[in-house]
Amino acid sequence: MCLNELKKEIESRKEAGEVIVFTNGCFDILHVGHIRYLKKAALLGDKLVLAVNSDSSVRNLKGENRPFVPEEERMEMLAALDMIDYLILFSEINCKKVLAEIKPQIYVKGGDYKIEDLPEAETVSAYGGRIELITEVKGRSTTNIINKIRESRDEK
Repeated sequence: MCLNELKKEIESRKEAGEVIVFTNGCFDILHVGHIRYLKKAALLGDKLVLAVNSDSSVRNLKGENRPFVPEEERMEMLAALDMIDYLILFSEINCKKVLAEIKPQIYVKGGDYKIEDLPEAETVSAYGGRIELITEVKGRSTTNIINKIRESRDEK
């Protein structure tokens, strides 16, 4: 779905009185922490929009060796999750542009963030949305998985 189509769909949903929840991320190496986070985010409203970093933006954020899973495959796996209603791919470092266009009532990030440090906080505040932080699942992260794989490889 392109941004203009998503914007029209979200406007229609909001006019119908639905609460739109929005979150974003790389979702490279999908794991249980992601699933639990997305389930909690979905419970905050009627529809969940997930913006996924493109391969180029993941490289800019995480380094040249990332992502491990290409964007097409990440999108396919995420599309199979029932709690996600809408998916959109974005190429920027942050999702301010997408947020400014669709203006979800609730923007969700993981509890490892602080609202004042979010690059998107000003955008969400400008259109009157609110930010919710969801506590992270301790020990469940892509970085932990990568480190575990590296450690097991180094042990051989």
